[in-house]
Amino acid sequence: MSHRQIMEALSGLLLGLFVTILSSTVVSNALPTIIADLHASQTTYTWVITGTLLSMTITTPIWGKLADLVSKKLLIQLALVIFVVGSAIAGQAHSPAMLIAARVVQGLGAGGLSALVQVIMAAMITPRERGRYSGYTGAVFALATVGGPLIGGVIVDTSWLGWRWCFYVGVPFAVIALIVLQKTLHLPVAKRKVKVDWLGATLFSGAAALLLLWVSFAGDKYDWLSWQTAAMVGGAVVLAVLFVVAETFASEPIVPLKLFRIRTLSLSTLASLFVGVAMFGATTFLSQYFQLARGDSPTKAGLMTLPMIGGLAIASTISGRIVTSTGRWKSILVLGAAAMTVGYALLSTVRYDTAYWQAAVFMFCVGAGLGMTMQNLVLCVQNQVRPQELGVASSTVSFFRSLGGAIGVSALGAVLGNRITHYMTEGLARIGVHASGNGGSLPKLSALPAPVRQVVQDSYGHGIGNVFMYAAPCALIAVIVILFIKEVPLRTSNAQEPPTGAAPSMPVTDASVRGRHAQHREPELVSAGVRNPIPANGQVTAPMQAYASAEMGQPPAGGMIRGLVRNGGAPVPHAVLTLIDVSGHQIGRATTGADGRYALPAPGSGTYVLIAAAGDHDPQAATLVVGDQPVDFDVTLNGSGGLAGLVRSVDGTPIEGAMVVVTDARGEVVAGGTTDTAGGFLFPAVVPGVYTLAVSATTYRPAAMPVEVGGGQIRQEVELLPGMQVRGTIRAEGRGPIPDARVTLLDAAGNVVGVTTTGPDGEYAFTGLTGGQYTVTATGYPLVASGIHLTGQGGDAHDLWLGHPAE
Repeated sequence: MSHRQIMEALSGLLLGLFVTILSSTVVSNALPTIIADLHASQTTYTWVITGTLLSMTITTPIWGKLADLVSKKLLIQLALVIFVVGSAIAGQAHSPAMLIAARVVQGLGAGGLSALVQVIMAAMITPRERGRYSGYTGAVFALATVGGPLIGGVIVDTSWLGWRWCFYVGVPFAVIALIVLQKTLHLPVAKRKVKVDWLGATLFSGAAALLLLWVSFAGDKYDWLSWQTAAMVGGAVVLAVLFVVAETFASEPIVPLKLFRIRTLSLSTLASLFVGVAMFGATTFLSQYFQLARGDSPTKAGLMTLPMIGGLAIASTISGRIVTSTGRWKSILVLGAAAMTVGYALLSTVRYDTAYWQAAVFMFCVGAGLGMTMQNLVLCVQNQVRPQELGVASSTVSFFRSLGGAIGVSALGAVLGNRITHYMTEGLARIGVHASGNGGSLPKLSALPAPVRQVVQDSYGHGIGNVFMYAAPCALIAVIVILFIKEVPLRTSNAQEPPTGAAPSMPVTDASVRGRHAQHREPELVSAGVRNPIPANGQVTAPMQAYASAEMGQPPAGGMIRGLVRNGGAPVPHAVLTLIDVSGHQIGRATTGADGRYALPAPGSGTYVLIAAAGDHDPQAATLVVGDQPVDFDVTLNGSGGLAGLVRSVDGTPIEGAMVVVTDARGEVVAGGTTDTAGGFLFPAVVPGVYTLAVSATTYRPAAMPVEVGGGQIRQEVELLPGMQVRGTIRAEGRGPIPDARVTLLDAAGNVVGVTTTGPDGEYAFTGLTGGQYTVTATGYPLVASGIHLTGQGGDAHDLWLGHPAE
């Protein structure tokens, strides 16, 4: 897909994602007012958020599995419809229970949107380029997160609207997203029978619900150590074990356990779990901090969180660009998790009277950390699974992040309720006020006397600071887990194998390119059912036109497309360029000359797609609009992996015929060959990883070194030192040179280094030696041994005299 096609499809996806985030942020900022209006408790506040997270967590793997089986477009439209229905019900809620139920329905749709956006992006965009488009996702996330609190604050502060419009505001955006997706999203549909693991989903739902209910009510409704705790925790453990058993035998498991054999996926999901705890569990209570600890209005509270959103937007955009340009992601992940840890540790010090600029800096650190971790944890997993497993792998990471969020909101909400009660009781006692039970409902600061109001603000400020203190270790654990993830450079294609039916390659000898092995291959292009292989000699200097049908005849006069094909500034000779029209028909084809330049005539004004390919580079495609004037368009090709290099001597002379061997970490030979006349070698089939490169040549000392092959082609220059030599003549008194004498060379430890036999002239030689102490022995007459110490380069003459044989 061209950049334009991707952006058109992303417009609907990002609009749907915007709806999901907007509804969440609008409500989170308005919740203190909503809960107070419904006369609900802190536990209800927690469960309004936890209910959404729980339903989103449970359904995310189901959406991911369905994405691997049926139409992704239909699924995301269905998720939007479910989300709109849940929003409408929430707007009509007149009791805490109805509000929580409506939020659960919203979570069902939100789970589909959050999972399917990642899955569809993975289906359209290669991992290497996905970092760039993930930046757009981060920008939308930031926009919705900024706009949500502001819109929610204005709605709550406007008497003629009321908080119910917080749930209605996302409905128009969802309807627009449905229409845009219908027109712009066109993906292939998998035609196979759908079989969803409903048993696994049910068992997991029960286990997660029991665990969250226990965390929410323990210490309030009953003691932490009680029969209720034993029943709920024991039931959750039993259901979790049954879930694992069910997944082992399920034909289409909701969470395929075999995927956890992939180390990157296992560690990424674990890191996502703790990132979710920190992210959802802590940021959920920021609106309470600004409204109940600092006494700000809902609108102002939304403005106060802008530093965190700014950090998220800036970090996600910049890190996405860096990942795309370098193909490296681990350093970004480590830095992001570390920034989040520092941010939460600093936020743990906030109180109701903390200077805002300090809180703003702390929030910026947290936002920057989130921007660098959320998308990249999914990206590194998508990079290592098969295309048919993209859906379930992506949703598994989102699943554990949402699970961590649900646990974090529930657990930290329970901690917050307990600490606020404790601090408020102590504070009121200090001013001589007896705390009367109010059912734990959220206070309205404007209705409280000044002394009591200050106690309430101090209690919420101190309690929310404690929440951040518990979030910081979770972020730190995520840092430790990420450090153990092995970085694999991002792929530059979506598939791991070449497409079925791809044409075989034709060999091309390219001795003019220094260091390139004679087995280098150029691709054979096939378009519109017409096969047009490159000539075997590779010498195509004039543009070649090929047409899909004979009726087209000669191309009419039109514009010209010309330019330069390069790799990092160096021209790429013999690159193949193909021009196709919007219907997929091949219009023309040409190859670049030695200077990397090309020229292609266009049949007339219009929009065309130019495809560029070279044997050891990733292909590139671009959409061009051609008019009457020539279009100058340069193409940059990146290496597609492989190992190339040059073997030379100390004085710079290329060494022809040197043996080059590449072995993996297990010592298995993965590639091997000899250098060409220019001393060059090329192994295009070496996949990314760490290898050992060994080079040897006659009269030279062998060399070995570690090399790391990434997403682009790696070039390694090897310098061989001349091998030391021992040569001489075996003679006997009265007989001169002795032929066929057996000569043995021993090292300082007595090990046999080499054995040879003298020639007719009595001469022998040992080459390729390193410095050190050696012993030369000769037999044929009585044994003679003589020590020798090699210190310099080159040869060392060492003759031996044999005595007469015993009579």
